[in-house]
Amino acid sequence: MPGTGGGAGATQGGLTEISYSTNQTNALIHLYRAEVGKMTAYRQRLDMTTNWSVVTTAGLASFALGDLNNSHATFLFAMGMNYFFLRLEARRFRTYEIAHHRVRIMERFFYPAMLGDRVDAGWHQLLLAELSKPRSPMSRADAMGWRLNRNYLWIYAAVLLAWFAKLDLGVPKGWILEFPEALTLADIGNFPGWLVFLGVFSFYGYLIGLALRAARTYPLEEG
Repeated sequence: MPGTGGGAGATQGGLTEISYSTNQTNALIHLYRAEVGKMTAYRQRLDMTTNWSVVTTAGLASFALGDLNNSHATFLFAMGMNYFFLRLEARRFRTYEIAHHRVRIMERFFYPAMLGDRVDAGWHQLLLAELSKPRSPMSRADAMGWRLNRNYLWIYAAVLLAWFAKLDLGVPKGWILEFPEALTLADIGNFPGWLVFLGVFSFYGYLIGLALRAARTYPLEEG
């Protein structure tokens, strides 16, 4: 979809001046206000989910590090809880992006037309398509990658460092760290330490892959 006349991503063919009736103008203005309000509400919900993750991580870390007898498996639980929050936040982020996409359509075409610029007369079809079949402009994997890049990689890095610290606290004084014996520090019941390490590093590799593959382009943002 071409942009406004002369702007980034614009094309000169099909550009025209568009006039709107009072009813059309009021309807689009009210739609714009509603979508901005939805964006604001979901922006707050995104912050709330991140806060839950931070508070949960801090509480579990304090519990695990507060007593040598507390199992290091607490940090594995923290990793799992943060993954739950990440998926929840990614779902909210996709809903946020639906409203954001509609707002950008109106900011890219409707308001320039109201201010006298020439825009593509067919931009209404793009907005109608978004209203008739709402869909997020990004996949779940991309949404998770975006939230990882913004917040969760830092949280997961803190959890990993705290887990290593917990394992180190369990090392007897004078004990020499040697492999593969050192892997036994991560034993959990009948689960051998090497399997725990393998699971943790595989999980972190998956998260890093999501963050690296996340799409970093938005619709209508060619320039």
